[in-house]
Amino acid sequence: MAERRPTAEEIEQLLSGMPARYARHEVSARAGVSRELAERIWRALGFATLADDAVAFSDADVDALVRVRKMLDSELLDEETVIRMARALGQTTSRLAQWQAEIVIGRMLPQGDEPTAEDLGRVLRTAQKLLPDFERLLIHVWRAQLGAAGTRLLAIADLNDELVPSRVSLAVGFADLVSFTRRSRELDERELAALVEGFEARASDVVAVHGARLVKTLGDEVLFTAPTPARAAAIALDLVEAEELRIGLAYGPVLPVMGDVFGPTVNLAARLTAIAKPGTIVVDAALAEGLAGERGFVTHKLRRRPARGLGVVQPYVLRRSSL
Repeated sequence: MAERRPTAEEIEQLLSGMPARYARHEVSARAGVSRELAERIWRALGFATLADDAVAFSDADVDALVRVRKMLDSELLDEETVIRMARALGQTTSRLAQWQAEIVIGRMLPQGDEPTAEDLGRVLRTAQKLLPDFERLLIHVWRAQLGAAGTRLLAIADLNDELVPSRVSLAVGFADLVSFTRRSRELDERELAALVEGFEARASDVVAVHGARLVKTLGDEVLFTAPTPARAAAIALDLVEAEELRIGLAYGPVLPVMGDVFGPTVNLAARLTAIAKPGTIVVDAALAEGLAGERGFVTHKLRRRPARGLGVVQPYVLRRSSL
């Protein structure tokens, strides 16, 4: 007998872990929170607003809201902080879930053919076996990343006398794949995806090796930060030796918001990337000054030039020194 194609409801229940039992008003009432707060939390987490009578919430959703209520009752967090934390959680886990699903499904389903019911059933059975281990691994990695973030904040506090300063001095780097537009026209979708994923993977590995942070990836470009000019320079040199890239580095104050970084230093690093020729690294005067006396690096002054929105800047080209 042929295997039946699983329904969307069956897939959602298997992966989410619990069956839907409650409508919107029921889940908020059971958790003891207002409907308004519950709806703000669901929106912040990235979930669509459903009809009032749609049965879409499980006992796990009730438990999550109960935990939020207890945090608020204890005054450990206020409502606006809860919403901001929910938004951070929703945006991060949405991308993570989509990415992991694409990896597993892309690995298990036949390429170019319509998946059969048997194919989908095999994927779901595999997911069911892997989920408990993935869940434990997710919690472990999150705790480890939280520890790393706390360590970075304490290191920044030593320099700025603030645990969470409004502005911090960091080295900011942009690395841009050369001729990406041309290459994207020559490759099919799968080849292009492999190119981008390979670039992001190598960049992530290099940044991690040097104890810095990959802030975000933008397809053909990555943005990273490092606590010192020397560490940023080492990352850039390793990256440019592994890929055909253009890299811009700048050092100075940045504003950290929502896991991202903003400010003139970030803009300057982006402008320097545009100045850089393929296979070269261009840095600003502050980063070049920070490398003075550091072994393994040499900078050469280029002609001054205007940078849009930033006035005239003094760029330097960065190379590895044999001394």
